[in-house]
Amino acid sequence: MSNKRIDALSPGTFTLDGKDIEFGPGDTLMQAVTRAGGYIPHLCWMENFLPHGSCRLCTVKVNGRMGAACTVLASTGQNVESNTEELRTLRRTLLQMLFVEGNHFCPSCEKSGNCRLQATAYEAGMTGPHFEEFYPNRPVDASHPEVWLDLNRCILCELCVRASRDVDGKNVFAISGHGIDAHLVVNSLSGLLGDSAIAVSDRAVHICPVGALLPKRQGFTVPIGQRRFDLHLVSASEGNAS
Repeated sequence: MSNKRIDALSPGTFTLDGKDIEFGPGDTLMQAVTRAGGYIPHLCWMENFLPHGSCRLCTVKVNGRMGAACTVLASTGQNVESNTEELRTLRRTLLQMLFVEGNHFCPSCEKSGNCRLQATAYEAGMTGPHFEEFYPNRPVDASHPEVWLDLNRCILCELCVRASRDVDGKNVFAISGHGIDAHLVVNSLSGLLGDSAIAVSDRAVHICPVGALLPKRQGFTVPIGQRRFDLHLVSASEGNAS
């Protein structure tokens, strides 16, 4: 086993933008920073779930090389950079691409104010889409009596896939296709949510960082203006609830 791997399995300290961060055995950079009260922007990562590295929003520089903070193991002596103009620009570009690839119309979305994508874009200083919008025409599945699925908003973070598999034990969701053809699919004979094993109480229903999966008839229970990210910046609202 290499010395680098041994270091990652032992407690120690690395620096994040010049500040010392302690980590425990097996911690990723994201876990250590979050536990220390810090913040690295992210969409597909959530505590207690295996890292996925799909959104790349948590990209940092580790000893001068790019890496995803949710997958890179912490190691003693690492010099990690996150809050730099280069990385802030990269994240804004990634966010702009996510917004134009799907239909994210925040003013009319019932997830507004509780949406991690929206809140992250606000804090990143994203003021417009920048790129030409795709306006995709993807299906909306309202077949389930209690759960709504809007594939126009899905960002392929796979949080619902992992939650359904690892927490709910149902494997309701999967990703099919590759590249631009990748899309979320439902595990039922008809391909519809209403014919699947999902229940409104499932973790998968409540984990979506955007508005792709939502419980029905709850959209405006908490008025806009009083919601989680209406009251606090995403960087000050960590706890990773969606």
